[in-house]
Amino acid sequence: MRRHFEEMQIGTLELFCQAAEQLSFSAAANFMGITPAAVSRSIARLEERLGVRLFVRTTRQIRLTESGERYFLQCQQALQQLREAEREVTGAQIEPAGVLRISLPTPYAHYRVLPLLPEFRKLYPRVSVQVHISNRNIDFADESYDIAIRGRSPADSSLIARKLEDSELITVASPAYLARAGIPKTLDDLNQHECIQFELPSTGRKVPWTYNIDGKDTDIFTRGSFTCAEDVLGIVTLARSGAGLIQTYRFILEQDVADGTLVEVLPEYGGTSRPFILLYPHARHLSLRVRSLVDFLVQRLGNIAPMACCSQLSTSGVIQVPLASSGLLSHCGAELLLRLR
Repeated sequence: MRRHFEEMQIGTLELFCQAAEQLSFSAAANFMGITPAAVSRSIARLEERLGVRLFVRTTRQIRLTESGERYFLQCQQALQQLREAEREVTGAQIEPAGVLRISLPTPYAHYRVLPLLPEFRKLYPRVSVQVHISNRNIDFADESYDIAIRGRSPADSSLIARKLEDSELITVASPAYLARAGIPKTLDDLNQHECIQFELPSTGRKVPWTYNIDGKDTDIFTRGSFTCAEDVLGIVTLARSGAGLIQTYRFILEQDVADGTLVEVLPEYGGTSRPFILLYPHARHLSLRVRSLVDFLVQRLGNIAPMACCSQLSTSGVIQVPLASSGLLSHCGAELLLRLR
């Protein structure tokens, strides 16, 4: 088999990562116990080999180029995997260690996962956590995330999917709005109300509201003058301000309903829910730190009931989502409102 990396030593990658971390050749040299000139020569040889500039150099500072930032992220992951492989074969890894990169949609991040992370760090102090909170599409593999949580299983990524919970949907409005517009008694009454819309950025379509009608979940398309996209918490802010009715997850609104800021309506048509799903690479690629967070989240949030999904379901409630070409994993908070079909 042809060797592709004979000219590159692991030490060069470690040196590059130190310089990228410190944004200083001098600091990297001091850490590695060599001269700044040696660092500069080593980085220059690496750039020549790759055919790209990794750093922009001035007389007073350095900074990573766009290519350098991508290479730094991949090198960090590669070096971490090598360290873990060494610990595994020597039996040295007795506790999780290293950096965890997780990707979360806005509501589930703020109301579910972030409050639990300090507890996770107490259990595993050698693990540091990088949290990405955004309502955009991400490429799970290319952006080097270890774990993601979504509102539905992606059809375009080879990942393990475990359902964490089914989250109940409720319809609410502020007391001021209800005093002004009246309280809806039937689903038909929604036609006479200001129903704040949430739009899926990926499709431009408004999310239907879902109610239990004669024991069956039924989607209803409502109308309103206000539309939010990207961040589902935007509709909550509008509802608190008296702009109209919204439908979203009960866990977001529990405190608002408890203290009277928002009032639940149409409870007799409630009981519908949407799943939240934990996604991570196939088990054979899991590091100890990733496995520890997966187990922690499943234990604290988990409802590992079997899911009906587009992929075959195992008896453990874990599914493997089939591979597709793009590798894009939807991260839009709006998609949290979609039914897993």
